[in-house]
Amino acid sequence: MNDFASEARFRASWRRRPDVAMAAIRRLIADKEDTQAVFEIMRALSGRSIPHGYRRLVDTAAGGHMAARAVELAPILDDHDALRRLPAGTVGRVYVEFVEGRKISAEGLAAESRKVGDSDIDSAHPYAWYARRMRDVHDLWHVLSGYNTDALGESCVVAFSYAQTRSLGFALIAVAGAHTIARQLPDQPIRRAVLQAWWNGRNAAWLPAVDYEALLAEPLVEARRRLKIAPPSWYHRIPEVTGVMEPSPIPQAA
Repeated sequence: MNDFASEARFRASWRRRPDVAMAAIRRLIADKEDTQAVFEIMRALSGRSIPHGYRRLVDTAAGGHMAARAVELAPILDDHDALRRLPAGTVGRVYVEFVEGRKISAEGLAAESRKVGDSDIDSAHPYAWYARRMRDVHDLWHVLSGYNTDALGESCVVAFSYAQTRSLGFALIAVAGAHTIARQLPDQPIRRAVLQAWWNGRNAAWLPAVDYEALLAEPLVEARRRLKIAPPSWYHRIPEVTGVMEPSPIPQAA
């Protein structure tokens, strides 16, 4: 398919589908492990966030170089042997320990996204490459932002992601998650934790433009400082509750 026809199909997909998103959010509330529902929400509400993000990326010299190389991140993130050889405390080493401890992977996330169709654009189109890049860094953003994979941690990391990408799917998941968990824990600062995650994402450097190949070898503490990622202090004030919170393996800032 030529680029013109491919982009024409992608333009048609920019139309938001709130009906699809609301049906999927109900499934996600019932089962936070329903990753397919997440991708249905994201696709239904992504709007123009992908083309806008791609254009912002290529407007910078470094981002233009990344886009020209079009490196796929999933194979790099799934090379666990290489990541385990990195020094302790580096982003890549913490990441591999994080995903292996949860039996998750970048390819596993990609496989879930393919179940609903990554997009209506040809996989070779630059927008499709950028969309895959945003998909593949999800668990890496968990590590960078300091949020675990419990229900509240997921709500916080998507709030952080909304601030970074302006994709409304992230906002819907964050709001729905905060509301649901707050009903379970009415005496805990759930909404404050999610709001802080959005604020931390808003004030951090723009992470889509990060050179992730270089970042993996950087000490996590230094990476957070350089990228201006504040610690999730409200998230860590909430005690562990079975089914809602679980111990975090991610090193935190003091």
